[in-house]
Amino acid sequence: MKKQILHQINSLPALPSNVIELDEFRNSDSLDVDKLMEIIKKDPLIVANILKVSNSSMFGFRSKVETLSRAINLLGIKFTISIAIGSAIQETLKSNLLAYAVSNEDFIYTSSLATNIVNTWISAIDFDLKNELLMPAFLQEVGKFIISEVIQQEKKTEEFLKDLQETKDISFCEEKYLGFTCARITANIFKRWDLSANIILPIAYAQDLDNCPEPFLKKAQILHIVKILCDIREPLSDKNIEKALKKVSLFKLDIEQFLNSIDVIKEVIKQNS
Repeated sequence: MKKQILHQINSLPALPSNVIELDEFRNSDSLDVDKLMEIIKKDPLIVANILKVSNSSMFGFRSKVETLSRAINLLGIKFTISIAIGSAIQETLKSNLLAYAVSNEDFIYTSSLATNIVNTWISAIDFDLKNELLMPAFLQEVGKFIISEVIQQEKKTEEFLKDLQETKDISFCEEKYLGFTCARITANIFKRWDLSANIILPIAYAQDLDNCPEPFLKKAQILHIVKILCDIREPLSDKNIEKALKKVSLFKLDIEQFLNSIDVIKEVIKQNS
């Protein structure tokens, strides 16, 4: 199915103008909330997704978030931009995740969870690193839309799902059926759209750490851990937390900070579910 994957990537439409505007705003480090709202409000679906994420169980804000300005104030500018760009890209791909037996809403939730983990965990380690990883964390599973599309076109959905259920290993099944990791597919999507190397390379090597260039290794390691935690079919499962913890230890990251961050996120979700 490699040819089909490459065809899908090469057939992608141009990057939407609102994504270009959002990325330029992000790179400018602007704090102009009014300007950010002006860009986001051009697409009601993006606004709806931001409000949906703001009101999800992972945050547990005291009252319902009903306005975009309040959502930005609560989530922060960088987090909001990540959701906005992710939502716009999902809309551009015009596909679904039926091959994984999950919905597009599940994608937004797990991607937001990934960003929240980075926001909570990496803030305690390195604030600048956290800001650099918010976007890649949200976007690193975008390749699943193309994977799902090809699996369905090849009428392999039932077989793929059976393997997912038996192996409980999404990455293994993706590479078995497509010949590529999701990380590599996602990176190639963003390469076609000429996004920044600071987004592309950490994503590309999150599943190929042995070959990762040294300047991007820590970012790729963190995304690798986040990918394990935010399995789209079993986000934050005890099994995946245990697997992620082993990687935290292997990469010589602070175990206590990691566990504290996960405990905080799980407790908020529990209280608001």
